Amino acid sequence: MTNTEIFEKLTNAIVTQNIAGCAQLAQEALDAGIPPIDIITKGLSPGMKIIGDKFEAAEIFLPQIMMSGKAMSSAMEILTPELEKNKTEGEETGLAITFVAEGDIHDIGHRLVTTMLGANGFEILDMGVDVLNETVVEEAAKHKGEKVLLVGSALMTTSMLGQKDLMDRLREENLRDSVKCMFGGAPVSGKWIEEIGADATAENAAEAAKVALNIMK
Repeated sequence: MTNTEIFEKLTNAIVTQNIAGCAQLAQEALDAGIPPIDIITKGLSPGMKIIGDKFEAAEIFLPQIMMSGKAMSSAMEILTPELEKNKTEGEETGLAITFVAEGDIHDIGHRLVTTMLGANGFEILDMGVDVLNETVVEEAAKHKGEKVLLVGSALMTTSMLGQKDLMDRLREENLRDSVKCMFGGAPVSGKWIEEIGADATAENAAEAAKVALNIMK
């Protein structure tokens, strides 16, 4: 198979929730010499975008998203060790506190971004899903004085609105200047990031890692 064919099959495996097939294709892609980052951005991520779009259009529901997430995870189990081999060494990058917004349990993109940040040298504190803003603020306060990046995701517009509340809480607690804030998810845009006074967003996990490294310099 050509690289393009492998990418297309990976995308299809995500869309069809083919867990075993997704893992097998990830291994085949590695064996073919394809860099793991390309496997993610050109094969897996497009599949997850299709799934996200279908969910937004009410064409599929939570069980299908969860199964696609398992397919993604099966591939990431193969790819993560390869990403770790190329992990950035040297200058301390900082602590990335990652979480999914309150009221939201969609963690596929969250897990992928967390993996990519770890592979790029960040120390990771993964708080999981449905995390209260109060809890995020408390955690940020514990690490005041350190190099901290808050990375929040939200798939739904309703949970995205909580990002503004989080920024307000950080300002109220005099923590805003001590952390960098990056948010992502289907409804998040550059305009929204500017409106709430956050630092950055990104289109995908690979870009998120690059943006994170840039804003932490």
